[in-house]
Amino acid sequence: MYQYNEIDQKLVDERVAQFRRQTERFLKGELSADEFRHLRLRNGLYIQTHAPMLRVAGPYGLLNSKQIRKLAYIARKFDKGYCHFTTRQNIQYNWPKLEEVPDILAELASVQMHAIQTSGNCMRNTTTDHLAGVCVDEIEDPRPYCEIIRQWTTLHPEFDYLPRKFKIAVSGALHDRAATQLHDIGIHLVKNKNGEIGFRILVGGGLGRTPMIGHVIRPFLEKKYLLSYLEAILRIYNLYGRRDNKYKARIKILVKETGIEEFTRQIEEEWQLTKDTLILTEERINAIKKHFVAPPYELSAAEDQTFVLHQQENPAFATWYKYNTADHKAPGYRAVFLSLKAPEVPPGDMTDDQLDAVADLADDYTYGEIRVTHRQNLVFADVKQADLFVLWQKLDRLKLATPNIGTVTDIICCPGLDFCSLANAGSIGVAKEINQALDDMDYIHDIGELKINMSGCMNGCAHQSVGHIGILGVDKKGTEWYQLTLGGTSDNEAAIGERLGPAVAKSDVTKAITTILDVYVKQRLEEESFLDMVKRVGIEPFREQVYANH
Repeated sequence: MYQYNEIDQKLVDERVAQFRRQTERFLKGELSADEFRHLRLRNGLYIQTHAPMLRVAGPYGLLNSKQIRKLAYIARKFDKGYCHFTTRQNIQYNWPKLEEVPDILAELASVQMHAIQTSGNCMRNTTTDHLAGVCVDEIEDPRPYCEIIRQWTTLHPEFDYLPRKFKIAVSGALHDRAATQLHDIGIHLVKNKNGEIGFRILVGGGLGRTPMIGHVIRPFLEKKYLLSYLEAILRIYNLYGRRDNKYKARIKILVKETGIEEFTRQIEEEWQLTKDTLILTEERINAIKKHFVAPPYELSAAEDQTFVLHQQENPAFATWYKYNTADHKAPGYRAVFLSLKAPEVPPGDMTDDQLDAVADLADDYTYGEIRVTHRQNLVFADVKQADLFVLWQKLDRLKLATPNIGTVTDIICCPGLDFCSLANAGSIGVAKEINQALDDMDYIHDIGELKINMSGCMNGCAHQSVGHIGILGVDKKGTEWYQLTLGGTSDNEAAIGERLGPAVAKSDVTKAITTILDVYVKQRLEEESFLDMVKRVGIEPFREQVYANH
């Protein structure tokens, strides 16, 4: 993974010192709340319902064991003993004290971490595939380009105050695991007809109040033009994006109102003026690639087949292996998912003790690296198959081995009313109730791949618009209700879910979900997935049963 140089470290250290002075001035009354607001947001600090919330950047979801131990230390010393992993591969603390936030940032800086630009109307954390560099369907490792983009976006002087927040995602594989079509800019590594690798650029995706799928505006872009083309897009958005209405300020609205043909023309015209002023050289690309070389895989790892014997003798291990591990490009290795979706735990939360233990396991079994997924789980990317059984046993004791990755209980869930001041309804309690209702693992595994995404407000933090089943909390005269959508997906054929019908009361959400699942089980074709069934029959059979008694 990328290691800071002297310039990187100096920038982060000076940013901490700067925010410390700003915080002190605010606490002394020398800065008003409005003046301080923009300063704290640029350092990832929100004011939530009960306390400040600090969002820490997880650069393209990649962390090392030293950083994980630091997250544990911060959770223990400055919070309530836990942290929360988000769908944008970031980390959040829900209970820091305002006066201690500069101390937290200083601790983060000591392990090459920060909270710069994790909030505010600026370019946010660039995200990518959590299996980057190890997946079998990869065209090229996207992480070096994520790092190049991260360095370009950090404190970019021209784009520090955009009309609205701006998000970029990069994918280097045939299968899109980074939801690139739902971002302001989506970037795919692709091969042209000559076998050259470059980028396909998408613009105008986004979730939230008006979810939209991104448009391809350049099917193939040479690598050397990556930053100049991104800069042209940002410049047009900065010039013409709406600032009079925050609900219409995202680039997706600009693209819709301008029209994709005219918007593309504007980008191309702007780019032609400046395309040669910001060339990404091969030397620069190769220098960054050196930070992402493959670890020293053992060629003999493929010869050890003891894990096969363990599967035959231990059905629980076999089930975990099936659902919580993935194919690896290196023979004899697997990628291992750590499920943060145990039934009794809020999705995405980890305790300080779990974090410390995971750091130790990462050092022992996977070259000291940990990754954050878009579904609020973690990944050990490089585990020898011979170590899987012992690792499973240790993860199971930590309650990080629930065999539910990609299943109906692998729920994406935002903090909702429990913490977020923007929320209209609770999320964590509803997710727990759904989990409790679906506590039969045989039933869960029979259902197969099914993604539930749940949010407590219109913002897209939980990606509810693209869940196979989406759950959106709404307020009705002070009471909590929930709108349901079916058929969404963030994969290659991205789609926005279709609303099932009127919102249901909080007490009826779990029943509605189990009814939807019952319709699926009874009416599916052999081997037909939930998403395929919705595409085949539409939402009417589900609507009829959910609202049968209403």
